[in-house]
Amino acid sequence: MDVNLDELKQWIGRTETLEDLATATPLQALSATLDRNDPAPRPGDAVPPCWHWLYFLPLHRQSELGPDGHSKRGGFLPPVPLSQRMWAGSRLEFLRNLRVGQAITRTSRIVEITGKAGRSGPLVFVRVRHEIKDAAGVAVIDEHDIVYRGDPGPGVAAAPMRPAPLEQDWIRKICPDEVLLFRYSALTFNGHRIHYDRRYATEVAGYPGLVVHGPLIATLLLDLLQSHLPGATVSRFAFRAVKPTFDVEPFHLCGRRPDEGRTAQLWARRADGALAVEATAILA
Repeated sequence: MDVNLDELKQWIGRTETLEDLATATPLQALSATLDRNDPAPRPGDAVPPCWHWLYFLPLHRQSELGPDGHSKRGGFLPPVPLSQRMWAGSRLEFLRNLRVGQAITRTSRIVEITGKAGRSGPLVFVRVRHEIKDAAGVAVIDEHDIVYRGDPGPGVAAAPMRPAPLEQDWIRKICPDEVLLFRYSALTFNGHRIHYDRRYATEVAGYPGLVVHGPLIATLLLDLLQSHLPGATVSRFAFRAVKPTFDVEPFHLCGRRPDEGRTAQLWARRADGALAVEATAILA
């Protein structure tokens, strides 16, 4: 399929502003989904790092959705004529905590659109910069990478496996299932069918099972970090999806803090030893 990058680049600079309220119920629901035993959030409590993804949800009408469950192309995001859209990673800066009960605003801007040839055809990368403000100004900066690709054709070779590190200070086994993926999809109002519709994921998208959300794995990696360093404050966090993870087998969350420094290395390792997600957290 032909992709006209010059036409798509006309979306660079486009902005969108949304308003929301940092309510407690989504935080309680995610805590339950992650199997945490947190006290009920109260007004003024801090929103944990990356849990801001529970707000500013994509509230598109049912008639505005495409066949993959995402919104149809050509609104705020460019009309990329490729069938599959994925969250490839983010780079985040936490200037201060968002607080339960605050009115918050997110301004999003498309800052870059690039393309390249992949194994299954063209790839298009869109970088979106989100700035989340409270009454005092910008509190969180989230640069979000989106990748578009076509459906894999028959005989397309899989990307080579990149082995995950085998030495870690912390490790946790995760057994993903349909309920976990459904609950996270519901919490983030993510209609992408690869996460809950097994027929679509296997027969249309060509995956062996339901796909575990990249941001869910990133959130679990931060949860692993904070369970071992409960007093630590994360000032920066970056993650990148390397290889998909599916609900047909468990995976492991891993982490280490070399030399007790300010940087923590985090990653998710698939059952076959492949690196699924790599991340770095900078502690204040």
